[in-house]
Amino acid sequence: MPKMKTHSGAKKRFKLTATGKVKGRHSFTSHILEKKSPKRKRRLGQAAAISDHDVAQVKTLLGAKRS
Repeated sequence: MPKMKTHSGAKKRFKLTATGKVKGRHSFTSHILEKKSPKRKRRLGQAAAISDHDVAQVKTLLGAKRS
């Protein structure tokens, strides 16, 4: 069986933490920023924890072992 390749799009968008959690970008950060408060925009700039529902799929794309 050949090795599974890492998904190039996923490796640019997601990072795994040391404990195995998946972090990614928040949504609503690219445009229509004028009406959003500075506090909200600052918080959206921080990395977001990916939903538990999506973690298994992202880990498969990254080639990480599921845990």
